[in-house]
Amino acid sequence: MRIYHHIDEFVRLNNAVVTIGTFDGVHTGHRKIISRIKELAAETGGETVILTFFPHPRMILHPEDESIKLINTINEKAELLEQLGVDHLIITPFSRDFSNQTAEEYIRDVLVNKIGTKKIVIGYDHRFGKDRQGGLSDLQNLGPVYDFEVIEIPEQDIYEVAISSTRVREALLNGAIELANTFLSYPFFITGNVVRGDQIGRQIGYPTANIVIEEKYKLIPLDGIFAVKVKTGDTVYKGMAYIGTRPTINGATRNIEVNIFDFDKEIYNEQIRMEFYHFVRGDMKFNSLDDLKEQIRKDKLDVEALLGE
Repeated sequence: MRIYHHIDEFVRLNNAVVTIGTFDGVHTGHRKIISRIKELAAETGGETVILTFFPHPRMILHPEDESIKLINTINEKAELLEQLGVDHLIITPFSRDFSNQTAEEYIRDVLVNKIGTKKIVIGYDHRFGKDRQGGLSDLQNLGPVYDFEVIEIPEQDIYEVAISSTRVREALLNGAIELANTFLSYPFFITGNVVRGDQIGRQIGYPTANIVIEEKYKLIPLDGIFAVKVKTGDTVYKGMAYIGTRPTINGATRNIEVNIFDFDKEIYNEQIRMEFYHFVRGDMKFNSLDDLKEQIRKDKLDVEALLGE
């Protein structure tokens, strides 16, 4: 898959089969749409193109709203789309200027002249152009003018996409990790850099890798203990992750840490990937470090049983 970080980097195709959207989560609903554009491309000898935007339009149009949390970072999304066999991913910067194009300018200048769209797979509720005035009817009216075909995504499929995204977020924030993974069709994961912590875990016999995620918009599950798998380099390990403020030591900031089983390497400043499989328990405050250590011992037994052999 070729990735373009601006529409101007893209070299116009003769037969582009296009769909547009945020594709946050790249979940089961999205995969149905991607399967459709792949089928159409195979039937017509075309190439698949996904047009997405970053930053998310709401981040630009409503910068005061810090509640926007996305299931995937832009790099995670690209990785997932590449696994699905998409030919081209255009990540074009969303800006107020871009949003002020008229519907016809957007169709003519972006979809036709820049991309070379011959087929576009789009939902009935997709909006674009200045004040979001453009929609499916504009595409259908201008298709014959600019020589492209519009394939409408059924309302039920659009509903499924919207509901799936909402349910994934709700599930992650409520500890229903298995349910979230079912909707996603893959384990929810985070990627981040390992930084040096205050060594509390090492003091009580459970050293942890402290993970920092640079993308503040990335959705993080609720506070607590999780059964996870950690990929560092080319190797995958089982582990026990913690998300929370460490109330036992009166912590003030929210941390993400993981105790990686059967692992003793130094990985400071390295990037690791952590996949979530089960929620074990919520965050708790203990009377002492000894009490915390005893609970962690029990947690590890629970995690090992959940992850199995």
